Amino acid sequence: MKKSIHTDHTLIIDELETSIKFHNLDLILGFLPQGSYLVGGYIRDIILGRETEKVDIDIVVPLNAIEIAKKIAENIGSKFIILDESREVVRIILNHIYIDIANQVTSTIEGDLCSRDFSINSIAFLFDKKRLFDPLNGLKDLEISLLRTHSEKNLLNDPLRILRCFRFVSELNLKIDFNLITFIEKNKGKLYLVAKERINYEIQKIVNGANALDAVLLIKKLNIFGTDNLSEDSFFLDLEKINYSELNQKEKEKFLPSFFIAQILDVLSLEKLKFSKAEIEKTKLVRKWHFLLEKKNIAQFTESDRFALHKELEMFLPLFIFYLPQNLRLDWLHRWRDNDDKLFHPSNLLNGDVIKKNFKINDGPLLGELLHYLSMELAYQRLNNFDEAIYKAKLWIEQNAPKCD
Repeated sequence: MKKSIHTDHTLIIDELETSIKFHNLDLILGFLPQGSYLVGGYIRDIILGRETEKVDIDIVVPLNAIEIAKKIAENIGSKFIILDESREVVRIILNHIYIDIANQVTSTIEGDLCSRDFSINSIAFLFDKKRLFDPLNGLKDLEISLLRTHSEKNLLNDPLRILRCFRFVSELNLKIDFNLITFIEKNKGKLYLVAKERINYEIQKIVNGANALDAVLLIKKLNIFGTDNLSEDSFFLDLEKINYSELNQKEKEKFLPSFFIAQILDVLSLEKLKFSKAEIEKTKLVRKWHFLLEKKNIAQFTESDRFALHKELEMFLPLFIFYLPQNLRLDWLHRWRDNDDKLFHPSNLLNGDVIKKNFKINDGPLLGELLHYLSMELAYQRLNNFDEAIYKAKLWIEQNAPKCD
């Protein structure tokens, strides 16, 4: 349930000051010069009544950010990192709280706020005056759940901000202003100027947000990543027609992010954007079995086909569920949730060491084939205990081991 948005300035200031004390940020206030102010996501989240695991705080000072931050770090015994020496942007880490201190970049606070990315991030709390300063009506935009920018030029200064629009849709359930949508469509190609690692990080945030589906639908609609075959490749599904309630909450949290990533990026794009080998391999396997299903009805799968499918997709079968015929999904999920189901969770009653000891077999293809056979026999309930496994292993070896003249 969405929390109510604080709109009363006095209430917001009370919440801010309570939060500042709670996080022990009052320890640093005495080191800040007159004219310093708090800005950005920290204020925005307090207005939204939003709690986050990670606390990021942005403070702007008139001058000498590095010198001020160094003095603070020395006095409170915290880590001190210079993020950008020329622009004087410094980070202090205090009890897992990230405090970024930067110099004011224009001659006025209003000028600085007008240079920020979105109106909702341009609300300032002036420390010395203990009041909010909101020249771009960011508070009003939060009230009506609207993402808007004061200047498109601000976004082009860092094109990653184009992608960050979808992150705010996902995390904050915002609507994107029509003019901003037009700008995104016109300038999405400039994302190639951004470091791939930063794009990767932003995508991860998007697909893990509470409203990830809305953001992903918009990304697909606007074809943000310029993937040519999103509409032609049968692997890419109509996300609005999927019944996501077939997954339980834990499964949604664990598997939907990877499902959404694979719906907005093809394998080549995943590789270009430096996604993990594990993420790429998952997508490749799901694609592989989807296209096999396109060629052959699941009812026509042999025992060996089904066993191979469950062996390869065991750890992330819910990623594949939406490619199955509707009448199979709930049954497959029910069986997959049962860790004792030996088809959906292939295992073995014998391990390689036991087989080598009992049958004098060395490591190699023969051992691998035998283990595969025994695991498949167990999966189809033709094997019930250790003794039966030993017996079947003996018979299999007699039939398949190379004969010596």
